[in-house]
Amino acid sequence: MRLRKACLLVLLLALAQLLAAASAGGPDGDSSNKEDAIEDEEEEEEEEEEDDDDLEVKEENGVLVLNDVNFDNFVADQDTVLLEFYAPWCGHCKQFAPEYEKIASALKENDPPIPVAKIDATSESALAGRFDVSGYPTIKILKKGQAVDYEGSRTQEEIVAKVKEISQPNWTPPPEVTLVLTKENFDEVVNDADIILVEFYAPWCGHCKKLAPEYEKAAKELSKRSPPIPLAKVDATAETDLAKRFDVSGYPTLKIFRKGKPFDYNGPREKYGIVDYMIEQSGPPSKEIVALKQVQEFLKDGDDVIIIGVFKAESEPAYQRYQDAANNLREDYKFHHTFSTEVAKFLKVSSGKLVVMQPEKFQSKYEPRSHVMDIQQGSTEGSAIKDHVLKHTLPLVGHRKTSNDARRYARRPLVVVYYSVDFGFDYRAATQFWRSKVLEVAKDFPEYTFAVADEDDFAMEVKDLGLSESGEDVNAAILDEGGRKFAMEPDDFDSDTLREFVRAFKKGKLKPVVKSQPVPKNNKGPVKVVVGKTFDSIVMDPKKDVLIEFYAPWCGHCKQLEPEYTALGKKYKNHKNLVIAKMDATANDVTNDRYKVEGFPTIYFAPSGDKKNPIKFEDGNRDLEHLSKFVEEHATKLSRTREDL
Repeated sequence: MRLRKACLLVLLLALAQLLAAASAGGPDGDSSNKEDAIEDEEEEEEEEEEDDDDLEVKEENGVLVLNDVNFDNFVADQDTVLLEFYAPWCGHCKQFAPEYEKIASALKENDPPIPVAKIDATSESALAGRFDVSGYPTIKILKKGQAVDYEGSRTQEEIVAKVKEISQPNWTPPPEVTLVLTKENFDEVVNDADIILVEFYAPWCGHCKKLAPEYEKAAKELSKRSPPIPLAKVDATAETDLAKRFDVSGYPTLKIFRKGKPFDYNGPREKYGIVDYMIEQSGPPSKEIVALKQVQEFLKDGDDVIIIGVFKAESEPAYQRYQDAANNLREDYKFHHTFSTEVAKFLKVSSGKLVVMQPEKFQSKYEPRSHVMDIQQGSTEGSAIKDHVLKHTLPLVGHRKTSNDARRYARRPLVVVYYSVDFGFDYRAATQFWRSKVLEVAKDFPEYTFAVADEDDFAMEVKDLGLSESGEDVNAAILDEGGRKFAMEPDDFDSDTLREFVRAFKKGKLKPVVKSQPVPKNNKGPVKVVVGKTFDSIVMDPKKDVLIEFYAPWCGHCKQLEPEYTALGKKYKNHKNLVIAKMDATANDVTNDRYKVEGFPTIYFAPSGDKKNPIKFEDGNRDLEHLSKFVEEHATKLSRTREDL
């Protein structure tokens, strides 16, 4: 009996243990939970170790190696850091490497030590973009998180001295050299300056932000000249009256002012380009010819129109009128003047005359040797001088080049003959042989502009015309107003075939060549896809308002815009008189030259009934709210379909 009770007690105790184990997750629950907890802790430790590895700053020959991951964490508590952005393949970077290591060693001995770091700008693209790195090596000094450009020589002595100067507790950035103009001081500053460059900008504009450091560097450089050439800026979003007064419609807009008179700036937008351009612009608009030999060299070896004003003295009123006109056109033409009677005799003109002529290689029996205008009379205005120059700038058949295309050959229709054009001594005869064939036709069509062009210089244009595989040595095309292009059928080239081609164009018998992707079979999405073949039927539809985005598949800004633009399309999908559209401008021709695409994305609103005057979207905020505001501001009629009501 006692034995039974003892056995029963043992069984009850065992059962109690089993129940306790079950409630804890089974017989092995406690140990299993412990193992799981240990594993979780180990995983967390591994992740922390990986994070620590990512944030770890390695050192190579005394120089710290920073990247996109560890940069912010490292510089967060540093007062001053010297940075070098380099490319592994860059020869200058390789030459600089030993010097940079010496700099790191020297600054390590500073009290307190100043860290010296390098960043591979080819792999750490986020940092390279953030600090606007465009060349190698680029050296910057980081002071309390703010980058200071280093512009001195790449020597240990100069760099160490500059870093130590900036590391001082009381160091502050030097004030901007660029002048800040408002409506209160604009006229006073600009009217008093012999020459000044003014930038009209918007604080939110990406292009303006990119220009800003280059503009300030140029301002510093030009301020050292004697006399200095000032650079200034105007916040066009705040100074709206000034922006309106000078027809500012995009950002940044740069204008040169001479004693208050504005001229368009068409120069480079980086430091050295701006400096060189403004130095050239600050000189006289016309250069003096003192010897007859100079004119003879222009005629023999020149490659562009020759413009010469003939005068007795600088005191002549005609001379001043000529200088004023030259200032208006100096962006595109080289002006000369002379007080030499020998030169006047050679040109067969008297004082007070303006002579426009072509180099010998562009002269022909079908056109005068020179075009002379009398500017001695007081009634001759600067506009008349300008018109005379522009009218006679081009020879009957000129040489169209990539360098002069936009300035000289913007007029349409333009008849272009493509072949191997080379006016060098060895190839001049062959070049002139084909050019003479074009001259015979050009004389009969004075309303058109004719030019020869090297087929290699315009290889992409020839390809887009479908002529790159023509098999002919000479090809021809007509570039018409509105961006339309017409290609001559490949044939043995001579004057007769070219003449027939031009006549057919004049009679409207030619079909334009349009670079185009295939027309989409299904185009019912919220954003209508436009291709070259459908541009006229969709965008130029006179009955509908159209918002058209021109994009490039590789463009990062275009990719960022895509979801916002799709949302815009969905918002207005049921408005039957409004079309939200997009077009890959790298794969399709824009068949109307009013829709100029100079960057991506470019957005235009084409209002119904006024397709020749599209409105460009200039707002830097390309989100749904601002795009909607733009659409509703310019829409001629917003009406919904029945399904939407």
